[in-house]
Amino acid sequence: MRPSVFSVRRLSAVLLALAAAPWAWAAPAAATAIEVPVVQVRPQPVATGIEYDAVIQPVRQSTIAAQAAGRVVALLVKAGDRVKAGQVLATIDDRETQTGVQRSQAQVAQAEADLRNAKAQFDRTTELRQKGFVSQAALDSAEAQYKAALAGRDQAAAALRQAGLAQGYTRVTAPYEGWVLQTLADPGDLAAPGRPLLVLYAPRPLRAVVQVPASLDAVARSATRVEVQVPTAKGGATSWIEPTSRTALPAADPVAQTVEWRLDLPDAAASAVVPGQQVRVRFVGGSAERLVIPAQAVLRRGELTGVYTATEQGFMLKAVRLGADHGAAGIEVLAGLGRDDRVALDPVRAGLAGARPAAAAAAR
Repeated sequence: MRPSVFSVRRLSAVLLALAAAPWAWAAPAAATAIEVPVVQVRPQPVATGIEYDAVIQPVRQSTIAAQAAGRVVALLVKAGDRVKAGQVLATIDDRETQTGVQRSQAQVAQAEADLRNAKAQFDRTTELRQKGFVSQAALDSAEAQYKAALAGRDQAAAALRQAGLAQGYTRVTAPYEGWVLQTLADPGDLAAPGRPLLVLYAPRPLRAVVQVPASLDAVARSATRVEVQVPTAKGGATSWIEPTSRTALPAADPVAQTVEWRLDLPDAAASAVVPGQQVRVRFVGGSAERLVIPAQAVLRRGELTGVYTATEQGFMLKAVRLGADHGAAGIEVLAGLGRDDRVALDPVRAGLAGARPAAAAAAR
């Protein structure tokens, strides 16, 4: 059967539409081409030295322990609470100490009564001695009894003060303003003198504590400056700052064979870190030329670390091995890039279909 004229015309129209389809889609794609700025990688001088991981620690951190024996009646704070100096943190059963205070008060009252009696007897004996009715020995005996009563009154008063201190120890208070880091007891636990109840720390000042291998301690001590890498106000960005003071302990740990360095941070930098956070410490000894790239050019996806390099066809993803982070200078590249490679400053956009390098490339 021969096809009709209508069928031939319809087939021709479909073929013409299919032939024109690629041109119809190509025009918008070309019009919406994605241009990504790139930077040409060049070696540049950066600070060199040795780097280690450090831990942020508060300069003032205290383990608050009980000073009285008894059951913990109430724990008035929890981990994460902010406390003021003198604030009550916990209370201990004070029935025994309260009994001691009452006993001491009774002893003071008895001692004062004995003192009044001895004073009256001494006064009468003194008057009788002046009239010649008693001997000097009787006066001496009355004076001795009066002094003994006076000493007994002072001893009872001291015992009362001691009982008051023991009573005060049942109210555990904060020695300074700070944060509760950890609680080590619960209501109902038996407290004893020296048993820890909670851990308290002051939010300022903070310091970075780093363990330097004993074999490299001399290198660290000869460094021209020491820097600590801390986060900045911008999310994900870091900067290297110098500590306000640094202290190296004079002895090495006999097991780990490391020397502890304590680096006090300025308040401005301490506001960006918290105790327990890990940071990097660098002992700078000179400078050398290294291949570095901007931190914004690095793409991290799980265990993959790479950059998009510019080619004639667009962008190609390359895996790289990174070294030290030099802050504003960039991140050191140990392997994966050459001296003349151009990397995309926006790796997310560079991975999109149709992305092309921008016309002007900045030299780095």
